[in-house]
Amino acid sequence: MKKFFTTTLLAITAIGVVSAQQNGGGIDAKMLEKIKSGYTASAEQKAIKNALASTSIATLAINGDNLAMCDTHFSHRVKTKGITDQKSSGRCWLFTGLNVLRAKMIEKHNLSQFEFSQNYLSFYDLLEKSNLFLQAVIDTRSLAFEERKVDWLFAHPIGDGGQFTGVSNLVMKYGAVPKEAMPETFQSNNTRNMRTILSLKLREYGLALRAAKSDKAAAALKVEQLTEIYRILVECLGVPPTEFEWTHRNRKGEVISTERYTPKAFYDKYIGEELEQNYIMIMNDPTREYGKVYEIEYDRHVYDGENWLYINLPIERVKEMAIASIKDNTAMYFSCDVGKFLDRKKGTLDLANFDYESLFNTSFPMNKRERVMTHASGSSHAMTLIAVDLDKEGKPRKWMVENSWGAKSGYKGNLIMTDEWFNEYMFRLVVERKYVPQDILDMLNQKPILLPAWDPMFAPEE
Repeated sequence: MKKFFTTTLLAITAIGVVSAQQNGGGIDAKMLEKIKSGYTASAEQKAIKNALASTSIATLAINGDNLAMCDTHFSHRVKTKGITDQKSSGRCWLFTGLNVLRAKMIEKHNLSQFEFSQNYLSFYDLLEKSNLFLQAVIDTRSLAFEERKVDWLFAHPIGDGGQFTGVSNLVMKYGAVPKEAMPETFQSNNTRNMRTILSLKLREYGLALRAAKSDKAAAALKVEQLTEIYRILVECLGVPPTEFEWTHRNRKGEVISTERYTPKAFYDKYIGEELEQNYIMIMNDPTREYGKVYEIEYDRHVYDGENWLYINLPIERVKEMAIASIKDNTAMYFSCDVGKFLDRKKGTLDLANFDYESLFNTSFPMNKRERVMTHASGSSHAMTLIAVDLDKEGKPRKWMVENSWGAKSGYKGNLIMTDEWFNEYMFRLVVERKYVPQDILDMLNQKPILLPAWDPMFAPEE
């Protein structure tokens, strides 16, 4: 039987190969000869070939005419202090969201420095994401395993990545604590192995939930599974505090007060903002119609929380709100395709940093819309937008973001981007409602257009 199966498979494969050859879609000898003419072994081509044999493409593509550091003056800058470091984790969205709140905390309460515990909210983020996956499996038990939605769930049971909706939902539900109340651990700073273990358990649990005799039985089983997940999280990240003591010192180091707080009470006293209603998510996605509101299915952190909901706008409208916020000393959650044309040493994002066209004697003509459509670009990293440099006419020349890669990275822990780069690789911005013009707020009255969770434009930021 095995021999028959193998012979049949080989016969089918052979038929497929012959069919493909007859269709003329393969590379035959004549076509190969023509293709090979692309390399003529000229002195120029041999020099490039030799250089590429031992040197990185990025190094060889460095634009020698753009080596000098750009002007670091900014006409408008939000008051911030200190740089955070997400280490080897995909928590840029959480660091960015908390950095927005940290700037408010320092300025509002006259602190010399301060940092919220990212580990505290990471703990509940992973617990909530585990529940989100398990409950989604229960909700889709009636669907075949081969269905796209079910396949997507099991392909993405949990991860570090996320977006601002996660910050707002988690803070509103669990509050926030100072970093010293729940400091980082090795696993919170280096999350790959922990994520692998959690993903394996969740996939195992998902299969058990699909096999449960009823939804009621599955719901009871889910609680048992989350109990195990909670234990693993405690062993990796520590026990999240339910109460802690914190001493409030001003910039001079003078003690203002020493009190005990719950995480919710601490947030309410020192920040007190209603995050879920006060912040508007903006997108610049040229592949979709502007002036419309979109919602991404399952793109949330908390099952009973909110999906990512955003207004799609032209880039000039996005800049309008960003400038208004910076002028009012308010930092913003910002995300982009950070790997494109990034000079890590200088800390600049500039289309002129690298000259790939001259190196390879070719052109790269795709525009932003075409790059997004073909998966060549998309939002990949969140940072905190803190500065803009305006010319005499009020037009932006460059922007600056506070990054979460440590104080030694980039320009003093920040990245400076030209306005031209901003146009091409900026995607998401989260703005306080008071900086959003009324005509844009009115767009929220629309019924959101629901997009599938697997839409490539909405991969979590890491």
